[in-house]
Amino acid sequence: MAEEVIVPQGAKRALLQRLTLPWWTLVFPMLGVAAIVTSLAKLGTIGTVAAIVVLIGSVLAAVHHAEVVAHRVGEPFGTLVLAIAVTVIEVSLIVSLMLSDAGDASSLARDTVFAAIMIILNFIVGLCLLAGGIRHGEQRFTLRGVSAALCVLAAMAVLSLVLPNYTDSTSGPTYAPSQLLFVAVVSLILYGTFVMVQTVRHRDYFLPSGESLPHDAHAAPPTDAAAWSAFGVLLIALVVVVLLAKALSPTVEAAILGAGLPLALVGVIIAALVLAPESLAAYRAAKRNRLQTSLNLALGSALATIGLTIPAVAIVSLVLGLPLALGISGKSMTLLAVSLFVATLSLGNGKTTVLQGVVHLVIFAAYLFVTVVP
Repeated sequence: MAEEVIVPQGAKRALLQRLTLPWWTLVFPMLGVAAIVTSLAKLGTIGTVAAIVVLIGSVLAAVHHAEVVAHRVGEPFGTLVLAIAVTVIEVSLIVSLMLSDAGDASSLARDTVFAAIMIILNFIVGLCLLAGGIRHGEQRFTLRGVSAALCVLAAMAVLSLVLPNYTDSTSGPTYAPSQLLFVAVVSLILYGTFVMVQTVRHRDYFLPSGESLPHDAHAAPPTDAAAWSAFGVLLIALVVVVLLAKALSPTVEAAILGAGLPLALVGVIIAALVLAPESLAAYRAAKRNRLQTSLNLALGSALATIGLTIPAVAIVSLVLGLPLALGISGKSMTLLAVSLFVATLSLGNGKTTVLQGVVHLVIFAAYLFVTVVP
């Protein structure tokens, strides 16, 4: 019989705090409702800044409440709850900017998805490998799970972001409606299959090799009352995010263009905002020598970004008749190829050091630099 894992009281208290409802996760959605009712985003510069702060707080609150609900319902449905909540936030920000009149936003979905991939594959993974390597030297993880995630990620990234440049039905980096619908369905199939493999059929591929399970696995889920409260506040937070994003989108987009910066930077900002909570969780896990957990969070976020965001944006584009450019430029294809190739090599033997972390961070720095200075 396996030895029972004893969770320290300090870890239990920390987990309990994370799975309950901190005051700020309740305050920001309520402030968001007030900001919408009073049209705070239209009250000059101070109002716009305040609305942006409330929007960021509401996004973080929504993700927290989604985590509470996800922990209560368990796997595999918990993973889907969290992924759907994050996707709603990301799609609402993208569509709000696509509907604004400040510049051509037809490529915003592409820029956001590509930015998310670059942030995850290079910044988050690089930061986790560097932080874990500095503290623990060499770190290990289960190779089969990471290889499966990279396999699915490469397929979805190429089908969504590269192939549109080489189709003949339409000119430019776009898909014909039938092609767009096909890619949306394929992305959903790939993501759904990965979730099933990760949470049901081959869970052992994604568990730490030779280590005890994370403390989360041994913690009691939140009560029904806490879960239902989190679900209710989650719905309010999602509505706040959608409406505040719609109100702020013309101002933010005009400010980016007015500063002489490329519109692609908006995609980077959206991706960074949506990925912030999971990025922090992945970084903390790596510092605690749980690299497997870090990679699960990071690569799972990348797969959800393509597997759910692309289909959602595609459906919105087809229904509302919005133009949608998905094909990335030659420069971006080069960065994507390098990122996938380096990730395959650095995560190809189940062991990492600080060297791989530095390489990933350098690639991210190059991506960020050529985005600001194209």
